[in-house]
Amino acid sequence: MLVSSKEILNDAFKKKYAVGAFNVENMEMVIAVLNAAEETKSPVIMQTTPGTLKYAGADFYFANIQAAAKRSKIPVVCHLDHGDSFETAVNAFHAGYTSIMIDGSKLALDDNIELTKSVVKVCHSANIPVEAELGRVGGKEDDIHSHKKSTAEISPFTDPAEAEIFVKKTGCDFLAVAVGTAHGIYKGTPQVNFEVLKKIHELLNIPLVLHGTSGVPDNQVKECIRLGMAKVNYATDLRIAYTHGVKEYMRGSPDGFDPKKYGAYGIEEVKNYVTQRMRVIGSCGHI
Repeated sequence: MLVSSKEILNDAFKKKYAVGAFNVENMEMVIAVLNAAEETKSPVIMQTTPGTLKYAGADFYFANIQAAAKRSKIPVVCHLDHGDSFETAVNAFHAGYTSIMIDGSKLALDDNIELTKSVVKVCHSANIPVEAELGRVGGKEDDIHSHKKSTAEISPFTDPAEAEIFVKKTGCDFLAVAVGTAHGIYKGTPQVNFEVLKKIHELLNIPLVLHGTSGVPDNQVKECIRLGMAKVNYATDLRIAYTHGVKEYMRGSPDGFDPKKYGAYGIEEVKNYVTQRMRVIGSCGHI
């Protein structure tokens, strides 16, 4: 069943587990994530980035996720990840997405606040929750640089005092914060700054969001959840798992040409990965 992120993240925040937010790039990934959620009895968030939406459109991905949700009693959220403009956010909102992220983290603080407020106003009119971001989570996001000075350019971490001001002024429902993780593939072992996260958690009474979780050691992920992270994002490792499955099939059947056959291998690899992550973040059995 299709639900809003607020319905499941507030419960996770209260009970100190997290909901996995998994980036889906095609129908096979949607099937795999749903299969994992059903097997573990986990609520789940399926999300797409603006780059993914350029490939096929918000309406197309929403239709895939909605179809999966209708087949199941699992609470499924359709979420826009890293909405990069007001227009992108509103487009996903109109397509039917049940959760919207607006990412103004590359902007100066005041500009980020104003952009986020504008998206919150639209989405809250229909009871659709909004995730925002303050501070710069590194990695693939950094191909666009702001020319305005902000805390995100001075420090790699979200400023707790700014976070408190930001949430009060914007009314956002969830906040993604920069605490030492990055998008993409890590060159070394990431180290979360738990002191910064603890201070943010103490000042805010809303679910926090961990971006760039692929590759973060399990013990650090669990500590992040204890300190208020209720939504945990995974993207890169799902792509790797799907591609590994397709390559595995092609190695055994180099003349294969049926997408359903190699797609099935990709589904199984992604399902196995997602199942493992759901066990780590503690979402199993919460429906």
